[in-house]
Amino acid sequence: MAERTAALALRFDAPMQSWGVRSRGIIRDTTAEPTKSGVVGVLAAALGYERDDRERIAELARLALAVRVDREGVLERDYHTAGNVPTTQGTGRRTVVSERYYLADALFLVVLEGRAAVLDRVAAAVEEPRWPLFFGRRAYVPASPLLIDTGPVDRAAAEVLADHRWLESRTRLAPAELRTVVECPPGDPNAETRHDHPISFAHGDRRFAPRTVRVGSVPLTDDMITGGKPCS
Repeated sequence: MAERTAALALRFDAPMQSWGVRSRGIIRDTTAEPTKSGVVGVLAAALGYERDDRERIAELARLALAVRVDREGVLERDYHTAGNVPTTQGTGRRTVVSERYYLADALFLVVLEGRAAVLDRVAAAVEEPRWPLFFGRRAYVPASPLLIDTGPVDRAAAEVLADHRWLESRTRLAPAELRTVVECPPGDPNAETRHDHPISFAHGDRRFAPRTVRVGSVPLTDDMITGGKPCS
């Protein structure tokens, strides 16, 4: 008998978030929504997994990821100056200025789909995380609890994206649609490649593989604004 699959809805809400995919050198970028590697990193911290625990990291990475952008963030940039940095030749010291991008005021509905037993552990862990949680940088901590509902539900991630209540709580003009980024098979005619599937988080051996996603949208209905379909 095949193991039951389910979906788990999480809220990623913080004044600042950073989801980099090309973060080497002096320019540290961010995507416009959480990356697969970033989400897996948050879950691994909640569960207390070590960076070099590849088997359990792989188990989390097998969860399908779907993201709904309930509030688009504003792309911001700051500058960091580090002094007394060794030169590449090791013969002296220098000052390094880097540009670091982040999203301000963004809000995401993050839905994971996969084995119900794994999602049960994730739901419990984000309620009482083993290690501190942050969204890309240690200073970027969640502003709200990650767990929205009671836990995993017997629905597909795409269904949850389509009718879960809008997470926005402020009084503002509601958009007609909410942008979505959903994992899809490589053969999907609208597939886009993202190089953010985590293989290893180990120090000195960080590795990622490509995955494919479909960028789309769902209509923001009156029902979603006034309460939406319960996820549980």
